[in-house]
Amino acid sequence: MKTICLSFLIWLSALSLFAHGAQYVHSDFFGSMQKGDKAAILMVHFGTTHSDTRALTIDALNERVKKQFPDVEVREAYTSRIIIKRLSDRGIVKLNPLEALQQLHKEGYTHVLVQGSTIIQGVEMESLIRNVDEVKGLFKDIRIGNPLLYDPHDYELVINVITADADKNKAYVLVGHGTYDPTTAQYAMLDYMLKAKGFNNFIVGTIEGYPEYDDMLNQLKKSGLKDVILVPFMFVAGEHAKNDITIDWKEMLEKEGYNVSVKMEGLGQNKGIQDIIVSHMQFTSHNRKLDIMEKKSVYEKTGEKMTSEE
Repeated sequence: MKTICLSFLIWLSALSLFAHGAQYVHSDFFGSMQKGDKAAILMVHFGTTHSDTRALTIDALNERVKKQFPDVEVREAYTSRIIIKRLSDRGIVKLNPLEALQQLHKEGYTHVLVQGSTIIQGVEMESLIRNVDEVKGLFKDIRIGNPLLYDPHDYELVINVITADADKNKAYVLVGHGTYDPTTAQYAMLDYMLKAKGFNNFIVGTIEGYPEYDDMLNQLKKSGLKDVILVPFMFVAGEHAKNDITIDWKEMLEKEGYNVSVKMEGLGQNKGIQDIIVSHMQFTSHNRKLDIMEKKSVYEKTGEKMTSEE
């Protein structure tokens, strides 16, 4: 089973290289290490104060990564300072990404592979990238894996996972966290691709962004379906899932006359979603992302695009 799983992840990684094209060049992260070098993986999560869902999602993914990379030290960090503070008040210590990276440097680690459990390329990823930029001079090599949804190929994989065994006579409302900056368009892209693939009974909405509740409701009314399943489109089914979705959205839809149930499960509980995240790590360990100025320099000198083989 382990051999089959590894082969599947390698296949996903190969497809990712094809999808990313000229954004990356082949570069072996672990293979470039020399005698005396030390490698670590830093798993970065938004975090949660709910221990039940943490065990099923964050801890589960961390353990999955440890099994996939048995000879590499695996650490974790949380990006939410509010959650870090609340856990600290309970006596539970969680480092933020910058603190975790500084700690790894102090312990002599030279190569760090950073992977988040974030859903989109939004503000949390922007914050993580800035943290890495701040300390990248301390390491021989430090790389960041992509979020769950990065390119169209990722969307296709995620859609395959979340639509498996779906009942076409029920409406599935995927409720994301959302964001108020332009990256909220990624949720609309997911909704568009679902419809393009014929999944008209899947509707995307967000709590803090676009598509909003009313946008989702308009689509739901047009579908003519009365049985609704609310699905948290979040890595962890924590505060938002237990309050905004289970209480607020459920009650509002019931007032509209819908029969509503909630699938109280974070994306992180789904092994198919875990597969995609781990495949991103596999890809990043074999390919280095090109800086935009690096690519422009080549364009300027040669008038040609860099290819993934260069």
